[in-house]
Amino acid sequence: MSKKIFSGVQPTGNLHLGNYLGAIKNFVDLNNDIQNECIFCVVDLHAITVKQDKDQLSNNILETAATFIASGIDPTKSIIFNQSKVHAHAEGSWILSCLAPMGWLNRMTQFKEKAGKDKEKASVGLYIYPILMASDILLYDATHVPVGEDQKQHLELTRDIAQKFNKDFNCDDFLKAPEPLIKKNFARIMSLKDGLKKMSKSDPSDLSRINLTDTKDEIINKIKKAKTDSYPIPDEEKKLIDRPEAQNLLSIYSSISSQTLDKTLVEFGGKKFSEFKNQLAEILSSKISPISEEIKKLINDQEYLNKVLAEGASKAEDIAGKKIKEMKKIIGF
Repeated sequence: MSKKIFSGVQPTGNLHLGNYLGAIKNFVDLNNDIQNECIFCVVDLHAITVKQDKDQLSNNILETAATFIASGIDPTKSIIFNQSKVHAHAEGSWILSCLAPMGWLNRMTQFKEKAGKDKEKASVGLYIYPILMASDILLYDATHVPVGEDQKQHLELTRDIAQKFNKDFNCDDFLKAPEPLIKKNFARIMSLKDGLKKMSKSDPSDLSRINLTDTKDEIINKIKKAKTDSYPIPDEEKKLIDRPEAQNLLSIYSSISSQTLDKTLVEFGGKKFSEFKNQLAEILSSKISPISEEIKKLINDQEYLNKVLAEGASKAEDIAGKKIKEMKKIIGF
């Protein structure tokens, strides 16, 4: 069955292994399925919900597009564009903001996590971020959206908004309620220095993450120095309880190898982590270092990247622009 896929990545710079295994690797698989129609967006409007450096943001937009292509997303098969180039996203977001009740937004846990104790100082944009995400998805009649645990609640909100619009304006199925695409056998990728913290570009230690721009030697060195414990690798998942660093490295191996954690434990059960780390470093460097080299090559060809984004934006505008015109007609503009 064919699927219409929409997903996006924020251009925050320093994309890392967690971004690759959590999203981009899956995008490549979806792109390679000829039955799918895929739209991948560099969500630069979402990025400015927190303060950005102007020049850095411009560079990050290009780097994110380069990462998509270097990882294997073919711009001749899928649409790749940056959100701010398609006006319908912001327009649709305003229309949907006037429809969604405050109570729905107040239930969004990610705002509470990101705003922290100073939520009064957080931008309005950060608060209504899920409405813009709903606009992104609904403008393209997406049937499926790849989401992780942190975005499932936002996709549920998108579905609720679509259903409310259709009901309020008596236009059954005008806005399509998308289904989530949950990646099976995927574990959240944690810091290489602390198995209880998510891998993040904001961590002050570069040794805590594998950047997608790391060289082969850097990847090997980081895995070699990654935190583990002194016990051998178990042969059952239940024996990994209270061993977060061990579980994280084994999960990374499983995800990059596209196999279950159980299979990895059968493969390495009883062995020392020193032996396992050699295998993990080898497979990671073989998968990530070619992407790193290609990213650097593409970043040096900004003319090509800008061409891909411009062509993608034109295709996206054709789809989203038509939808927003229909939406305006329905509401009486």
